[in-house]
Amino acid sequence: MHPTPQPSLDGARPVGEIAAAWPATIPVLSKLGLDFCCDGRRPLRDACAKKGLNVDETLAALHDALANQTAAEPSLVDAPLDHVIDHILVRYHRPLDEELPRLTALAEKVWRVHGPEHGELLEPVVQTFFALRDELVPHMHKEENVLFPWIRAGRGATAGAPVRVMLAEHDVAGGLLADLRSLTDGFVPPPGACGSWQALWAGLAQLEADTHRHIHLENSVLFPRALAG
Repeated sequence: MHPTPQPSLDGARPVGEIAAAWPATIPVLSKLGLDFCCDGRRPLRDACAKKGLNVDETLAALHDALANQTAAEPSLVDAPLDHVIDHILVRYHRPLDEELPRLTALAEKVWRVHGPEHGELLEPVVQTFFALRDELVPHMHKEENVLFPWIRAGRGATAGAPVRVMLAEHDVAGGLLADLRSLTDGFVPPPGACGSWQALWAGLAQLEADTHRHIHLENSVLFPRALAG
């Protein structure tokens, strides 16, 4: 028997597949601004061209990340679908149950204290975060109550309609995250920002990182495999 050929990390491979097969590359993809989340079907070479990056230098950075990886998040490409769903629930959904209320209280506090003087900066950030929160909460409920049980029951191949709804909502969430990054200048607090303001910006940055991984895992791993039956 011949050994199964290993997938190649090259410019033709979609960014989402790279992140799924080699999770250790995710920090590099994030640092370079390469969208492995909502636009994960784009080949790496095209994603690099879109961002004005040299694909060979990008591949070198990705290979360096793999060569120097320590305890990276394991790939779930070949894991049972029940395991993938359980991972999503434990790693992403349940923490959001606590983090979204925490960030809401923090945003309300920062707005209450600093809104009168810095309303032009804070108001769009706070409103965009609230819009993202109001998108994520019902989205997770739909996944947990409809789509995930559907997939667990072995009917994933017939779940095209709910998957399309989830993908569209992922795009909305991804757009709101991009707006937050732009509005906060990359989540860099302004000079003189108080501790609560700095904590809010740091919390939003972590929310972005976790939500990108969350959406990526569903878009590039769970949904395609479920639909393939």
